Amino acid sequence: MKRIVGIVLAVLLIGGVAAAVVAGREDQGSGTATKTVRGVIGSEKSEFFADPDVVKALADKGFAVRTEASGSWAMEELPLTGYDFAFPASEAPGKELATKQGVQGGVLRPFYSPLVVVAHRPVAEVLARNGLAALTGKPGAEGRGTFRMGPFLDAVRADRTWQQLKGASAHAELNGTVFISSTDPETSNSGALYLAAASFVANGGLVSDAGGVDRTAPLLRKLIAPQGAQKTSSDAPFRDFISGAGNPLVLVYESQVASMLLQKQDVGDLVVLYPDTTVTSDHTLVPLTDDGRALGELLTTDKRLRELAVRHGFRPQGVPAEFTAATAAYTAHLDQTLTSVHQAPVPTTQWLQAMARRSRS
Repeated sequence: MKRIVGIVLAVLLIGGVAAAVVAGREDQGSGTATKTVRGVIGSEKSEFFADPDVVKALADKGFAVRTEASGSWAMEELPLTGYDFAFPASEAPGKELATKQGVQGGVLRPFYSPLVVVAHRPVAEVLARNGLAALTGKPGAEGRGTFRMGPFLDAVRADRTWQQLKGASAHAELNGTVFISSTDPETSNSGALYLAAASFVANGGLVSDAGGVDRTAPLLRKLIAPQGAQKTSSDAPFRDFISGAGNPLVLVYESQVASMLLQKQDVGDLVVLYPDTTVTSDHTLVPLTDDGRALGELLTTDKRLRELAVRHGFRPQGVPAEFTAATAAYTAHLDQTLTSVHQAPVPTTQWLQAMARRSRS
């Protein structure tokens, strides 16, 4: 499946049909840009590179950046000749790409974002009433909380339905099996990291061999099977959720919520649930040329570009105070310190891909 999706994406990219976000376009002005660099990025960074302020900041440093979006794991199957960088949403596919492309000098990780579960407040209250979540804030106005992975996975094992949860009957939209809507783990970073976190809890530790894959496969299938067709990007499920058309529980990046808040967009009764065991998504730039490496270093070290990354919800590596200061007004929804969140290690690519395949078989 992964290879088929990759081939289709490659054809689209070659034919110029794939959606492209272009930074440094002539109609936006190129500033002092002297070199154009091309890259393939996870779609969660499309708005960042399309931001006119980002375009200007890059142009002021001599760069025009042209990007095309792809699922993070699907990037491995793309023909990257002619590109200067690839920018998947986590370290695992980044390292895989770096090895495949023979990258010297390592990868760069300019910013990161933890995975979270979003729910509308009535749904979050049902979860809390049944021990699947704990909410933070004034009763009836909670904007964030903790998602309890252990009890949730127990509910999944037992095939619990919404109708079996106390308080759910008051909400007609809550019916069928309790599940989290995620992206396709074979092609998308957030979907794969969801399996990484769930398997860590289910296995009592990191899955690092075939035995661990075998032990967790039945549960992982139950996480994926109720979802039906999955997206290759977290952007569409999140937009569906915000519009009121999505599933009750959706796995997204914290950055997607933080970006809306920082740009003063209305999030309604959205509640951000931080899994007590989760995986942080380290957005990893794989330099394919010297210009690609220069761009990655710029995104990491330039204060103005870090400020803009924060505005789009990302946490800059090594400078937590910049995110904390920018989000001080939004602690009702955002957990600035993540001290109550346990970060699970990510299996190697071999075992993560094996779990993704088994989750569908």
